[in-house]
Amino acid sequence: MVSLERRISSLEDDELEVMGRIEDAQRDLDQLDAQITNIDEQLVTLRESSGGRTAEIDGELGELDAKRAPLVADAADDLLALYEKVRKNRNGVGAAELRQGRCTGCQLKIDNAELEVIRKSPEDWVIRCEECTRILVRTPESGL
Repeated sequence: MVSLERRISSLEDDELEVMGRIEDAQRDLDQLDAQITNIDEQLVTLRESSGGRTAEIDGELGELDAKRAPLVADAADDLLALYEKVRKNRNGVGAAELRQGRCTGCQLKIDNAELEVIRKSPEDWVIRCEECTRILVRTPESGL
């Protein structure tokens, strides 16, 4: 009889321990459910705002495409093909300004010998950066 009472007492202690763990787990679950609800609400808000921003960006892209069309119409097909190829390989930037002897695409200074070659080359020649391969656009600020 004494052994049964000890066994019952032991089982009751185990039951209390399990019930305590269940309560802790339920509390953790409730907290996680609250976090999920909060994150879901944030996600809905972000999706709504991104939809509006996407439409805005699409509008800007359309405007830029409209501005680009007349400029591209006068460019040679092989130059456009080269530009598109470089642009695809260079994160969307196929040409960079040559400013003060530096390529604004990779930000590296062009050595003096190469600058001299660029300086002497005809204006209609396509010059490319030796480092990043982008087409260099010469301007009055090129430093030539």
